[in-house]
Amino acid sequence: MVASDTPERRVPCPTCRRPAVYGERNPWRPFCSERCRSADLGAWASERFRVPAAAPTDDDSAPPAH
Repeated sequence: MVASDTPERRVPCPTCRRPAVYGERNPWRPFCSERCRSADLGAWASERFRVPAAAPTDDDSAPPAH
């Protein structure tokens, strides 16, 4: 087995912002733990991560004029 001389890449966890190993050694990457990964999934499932959009107007449903 050959040891790698390159340092492990660390990224901020998207949930808690703590450093997390971004590599095969971390099964939850890019998260630091299963707890943070589950919290993020729960936020998506409950639609807390929504993109704001304007409601369509009546004019938006009409076919374009030629």
